[in-house]
Amino acid sequence: MSSKILVIDDDTSFCVMLKTFLQKKGYDVTNAFNAKEAEEAIRNQIFDVVLTDIRLPDSDGIQILKYIKETSFKTQVVLMTGYTDIKTAVSAMKLGAYDYVGKPINPDEILHTIEQALKKRLEKPEPVAEKKEKKETSDFAFVKGASSTSNQLHEYIGLVSPTNMSVLIIGDSGTGKEYIAHTIHMQSKRKDKPFIPVDCGAIPKELASSEFFGHIKGSFTGAINDKTGHFEAANGGTLFLDEVGNLSYEVQIQLLRALQERKVKPVGSNHEIKVDIRVIAATNEDLSEAVKRGDFREDLYHRLNEFCIQAPRLSERKQDIMVFAHHFLALANDDLEKNIEGFDDEVIELFMNYDWPGNLREMKNTIKRSVLLTKTNTVPIDVLPQEMRSAIEQENAIPYYSKENEESAIRSALEKAGFNKTKAAKLLNIDRKTLYNKLKLYSIDL
Repeated sequence: MSSKILVIDDDTSFCVMLKTFLQKKGYDVTNAFNAKEAEEAIRNQIFDVVLTDIRLPDSDGIQILKYIKETSFKTQVVLMTGYTDIKTAVSAMKLGAYDYVGKPINPDEILHTIEQALKKRLEKPEPVAEKKEKKETSDFAFVKGASSTSNQLHEYIGLVSPTNMSVLIIGDSGTGKEYIAHTIHMQSKRKDKPFIPVDCGAIPKELASSEFFGHIKGSFTGAINDKTGHFEAANGGTLFLDEVGNLSYEVQIQLLRALQERKVKPVGSNHEIKVDIRVIAATNEDLSEAVKRGDFREDLYHRLNEFCIQAPRLSERKQDIMVFAHHFLALANDDLEKNIEGFDDEVIELFMNYDWPGNLREMKNTIKRSVLLTKTNTVPIDVLPQEMRSAIEQENAIPYYSKENEESAIRSALEKAGFNKTKAAKLLNIDRKTLYNKLKLYSIDL
């Protein structure tokens, strides 16, 4: 039987052209020209692969992706975009997209991507040793790190994993909170049962009951099939509530009741379903402060916070920075079929001094983009994002100096630049010739 593919794009001629091309290659192809048509098609049949434009007139590819993953998890989603924004693409990958391709579409590339997506769809979920090894090299957070902060983090994970305690993971965006949750699950007695991640920020309060507890066909307008809720899907395993602080107050009440009673009732049903789950929650905000403000229920907070783990920022793990950098370099080489050997000294220095506000996720994105742009054996500093280089330059820049403190400013700049005259001149905001004259004037020997 031919593999089923859904192509979603508001460019009608392109959509039809791609359908014709794929049909000639033996695929069963359906077109949709907006999100509404796409959702209707997805409700009516299961597709093996969905190709969707990132920009749609009534929605976007990210929302389509979320909808697909809620209804048919094994369907592989490939995003097509003329706006090659790496952050959007990586966000989509984090949410479960298989890959993305840039427009104009290359026929050979799209065929190869579809073939790889179909292979991915057929992979068995059972953890085979070889497959597990591949997974561990494809997920940034499987790199443990060498710092004392990393050691403490993994010590806490090892202590709490075998228990049934609820865990609250607190950390900035990009620090690997979902990895920590998944690691706890894989080291627990529930590792052979489902791990169900839920993006709490993406659930409208009107649909929360259906999302968490499921519904039966005909229970409300649009409920054309029975739906299994997250609680029932996670039965026997772990329910991971990502960004739990985004839940509305009304949904918090429903969630607390389900956690207390360990029973759920699908919308429209008269029968309760017993569930045995472990809950791990994550947030990038201070929930204790949200409790004080009255935005988060105190009883739910204490139920979720039986054990708390702090996901450290990358800038707090200086020893780990180049460990992660080389790991991401290997991943980027593999993904982009390149063979970059390492980083220039200037890049290493920048990495070690940069604040990494986006943490591990920012580093992974930055290195992948840099590898794509690199034409030499090592990553040079000029392929790094300008905002990174500017941030370091501003941080290291010598404050305004006068004639009276000019000599000390020059000496300070030289020290900061590792006695590299070109770098020192940049820090002082003067040209090299002027710096040489100043060095002679103040008899500064290098």
